[in-house]
Amino acid sequence: MHNLSVSLNQNQLSLMKSPVFVLLTLFPLLSFAQQKDLGKHVAGVKDSVVAWRRYLHQYPELSNREYKTAAYVAARLKALGLEVQTGVAKTGVVALLKGGKPGPVVALRADMDALPVYERATLPFRSVDSADYLGQQVPVMHACGHDTHVAMLLGAATVLSAMKKEVPGTVKFIFQPAEEGAPGDEEGGAPLMIKEGVMDNPKVDAIFGMHINSQTPVGTVKFKSGAEMASSDWFVVKVKGRQSHGSQPWHGIDPVVVAAQIIQAFQTIVSRQAELTKAPVVITVGKIHSGVRSNIIPEELVMEGTIRTLDSRMQKEVHERMKLTAQKIAEASGATAEVSIDTKTKVTYNDPALVKQMLPSIEAAIGKEHVQEAEWTTGAEDFSFYGDKAPAFFFFLGGLPPGQDPAKAAAHHTPDFYIDDSRLDAGVKIFCQLVLDYNKNGKK
Repeated sequence: MHNLSVSLNQNQLSLMKSPVFVLLTLFPLLSFAQQKDLGKHVAGVKDSVVAWRRYLHQYPELSNREYKTAAYVAARLKALGLEVQTGVAKTGVVALLKGGKPGPVVALRADMDALPVYERATLPFRSVDSADYLGQQVPVMHACGHDTHVAMLLGAATVLSAMKKEVPGTVKFIFQPAEEGAPGDEEGGAPLMIKEGVMDNPKVDAIFGMHINSQTPVGTVKFKSGAEMASSDWFVVKVKGRQSHGSQPWHGIDPVVVAAQIIQAFQTIVSRQAELTKAPVVITVGKIHSGVRSNIIPEELVMEGTIRTLDSRMQKEVHERMKLTAQKIAEASGATAEVSIDTKTKVTYNDPALVKQMLPSIEAAIGKEHVQEAEWTTGAEDFSFYGDKAPAFFFFLGGLPPGQDPAKAAAHHTPDFYIDDSRLDAGVKIFCQLVLDYNKNGKK
């Protein structure tokens, strides 16, 4: 017996020196019993999550108009016995779950708004709704998957409520309106949520967000540490010339020709002035308006577009170069150009320390083989603003049906956008695992 005891101690010492033991010490994931319990609860809510998603998909609402969606969400959260606050940032809903043990405050966020897009799919739960958007009646569709985000977060709230005794600290469930941008001059989205105190009372220690992706295989997670998604700036360039007859351009100053030169020159900022080995830059002119008749050179032209950058210093440089470029080109022709730039979102930045800390939890939830490190994307997310208030980690969950070619999948914000909702339970489990593991890592 004595020799056996010595042998066991030696084995224990050997195990304590192993990389596996060190990893588990740094990242104390759920015990087998807890993991089994979590799996049971997630499996139990899976069908409900799909049903919630399909209902929300069938009845979408535009940014800052998510009245029915908010009521639907609030009713389910109240039924769980959570502390629920409504009317945050106009239509947002925030719920608190106080766990059975002391610990930190972890926030989970989902966005609720849909888009002015016509749905072409023939799903039994397809949207046929329409709504007023800036004075125009438009079709409305969840063409970016926010319906799945809401459903998965409701699922996580349900599971964590059932496991309340196992939850150290507090979980803050944030259901945010207007991620796609508030209409007109309205405030909205993450900045207004933050302005109204969503990251305080109680103060959030870490925040996690997830986005479905139509071109990533279903059940697969993609992430990137550091800069992940681009900032989004919207710009307006007003070019003012002098009106004249279309047959006699020498009597006027043509703002259309000046604008054409400015558009071309903007692309040289990307190709010849931006340090693209550091981070990508995109400048897109998406809208131009000028003139009323084909034989009249107009006095003024207005063009609008977007700028995407993945580095804050480069973002500032691009702004300065665009203003200088437009002004000097216009001046060379005797015209004037006024450039205004409005930053809609910042760079979505995943805190490297938080990513390193919590990546094993995502892998434990769905299997390491289903987790991939990705390249950055020039898409934008207002989740970026939460990172100013607490360490943040934002990642993507796949919704592409098995066997389909990602290159042929319909993109987000399009009429044919489609999500396979058969693995939304993966998102629910990830959210729960992140909360439970972060809390078990001894924060606060």
